[in-house]
Amino acid sequence: MADPARARKLAVRIRQIVSAAIEMQVKDPRLGMVTVTDARVTSDLREATLFYTVYGDATAVEDSARALASATGVLRSTVGRQTGIKFVPTLTFVADHVPDTARELDEALERARHADAELARIRAGAEYAGDADPYRRPAEDDDEDPAAEDPSAAGPAGDGADLPARHVSGT
Repeated sequence: MADPARARKLAVRIRQIVSAAIEMQVKDPRLGMVTVTDARVTSDLREATLFYTVYGDATAVEDSARALASATGVLRSTVGRQTGIKFVPTLTFVADHVPDTARELDEALERARHADAELARIRAGAEYAGDADPYRRPAEDDDEDPAAEDPSAAGPAGDGADLPARHVSGT
């Protein structure tokens, strides 16, 4: 087991070497506009996974994948020469779908912005279906007290004059 920091440093160095080698050394006509986006090395430094993106359509992606698979040996020997490590990791190329996902998320956010703008436009000319304040409020009487007019309005909390008298017998 290698130090995780050493594995990260080696991954960065492998990404740099492979990017430069794809640009300068690999002359395969199937290879499109390839960008190495990330590299990861296992903790034992035996395997390296390189993530790449290709600018173009699905056929360009497939052609570039075949070109990278055929150039793996040349790229591995270049990595070995330039790093000088005892065991050169095997290289595995994986198509990176993160940019496609990011583009789809951007499109979804743009659709949501347009929907919000349309809703705000509709809401600007809208009126209430009923009252502006739909909640019921207690009636406000300015001068009158309901308990003064109607003695039953005072209820049990009143002075007790309107309650019937109870007969209590003491045996």
